[in-house]
Amino acid sequence: MSEAPPVTEASAAATTTMLRVDGAHVRYRVHTDRPPTLRERVTGARRAKPTYVEAVRGVTLDVASGDILGIIGGNGAGKSTLMRAMAGLLPPHRGRVVARSRPVLLGVGAALKPQLSGRRNIMLGLLALGMTRAEAEQLAPDVRDFAELDAALDRPLKTYSTGMKARLHFAIATTVAPEILLVDEALSVGDQSFKEKSAARLQELKERAGAVVLVSHSLDEGAETCNRVCWMRDGEIVMDGGPDEVVAAYRKTVPSKKRKKRAR
Repeated sequence: MSEAPPVTEASAAATTTMLRVDGAHVRYRVHTDRPPTLRERVTGARRAKPTYVEAVRGVTLDVASGDILGIIGGNGAGKSTLMRAMAGLLPPHRGRVVARSRPVLLGVGAALKPQLSGRRNIMLGLLALGMTRAEAEQLAPDVRDFAELDAALDRPLKTYSTGMKARLHFAIATTVAPEILLVDEALSVGDQSFKEKSAARLQELKERAGAVVLVSHSLDEGAETCNRVCWMRDGEIVMDGGPDEVVAAYRKTVPSKKRKKRAR
C-alpha cells in the first residue's frame, strides 16, 4: 500500500474547516532484541527484525476556525504522535491529513542551538519562523519579556531547566499568528503566573480566527482553555465533545490519589 502524502495545503469542503484528519493510521518502526539463531551464531551475521507500533489507529476529526481543541489521554495514548502527523512530521501510512495552510508545531526546538545564549536563540528562532532580521529585532524584546528568563537570558541554552526551555519555545513560536497552531504540553510547566499568560496568548490567537490544537496531561487546562476536547486511548478517539463532559468522563477512568493510597 502506498503511503499517504504528508500535510499539504488544501481547501476543505467547508470554509470553516482548518484541518482535517481522515481515517489516519500512523505507525513507527522499532527493532526488537531476540536471541541469535544457529545460522547467525555460525556465520556471525545477525539481522535485527523490525516490528511496527501503530500509535494512531483510524483517527478522524475536523478542526474549525476559532477552535481550541484539547487532546487528552494517558501515556502512550497516541496524542503526541497524532500531533506530529498533523504537522506533517509523521506521514500516515493509511488515511490522510489535509489543512488550509501548513500547521505550525510549537516550538522551534530543532532550530535552537544548545551552546548559544537565550538571547541569541531568540533571534535564531524568529528567523527560523520566516521573519526578516529587521522583523526579528523588532519582536525580540517582547519575546524576552514574555519568556521571563531574566539573568539567564545570556546563559547557554544547554544550562536551562526543562521549564525555562519550554517558556522560551512558547514565547518564540507564538510571536507569529498562524492559521493553525499545534501545542504539545507547552502549558504544563512553569508557575501559575506563566500558565495564565500562556492561556491568555492562546486565547488571543483564537480570537484572530486561527485554530489551536493543544495536547496536555492537565485536565484542568483542557477544561479551562479549550472549547472542545478529544479523549484518546490506545491510538483511537473514544470521546469528542464539550470540555466539561469529556474531562468528567475521562476522570472516572483515572484512579484518584486517594484510591491509590487505599490500594496500597
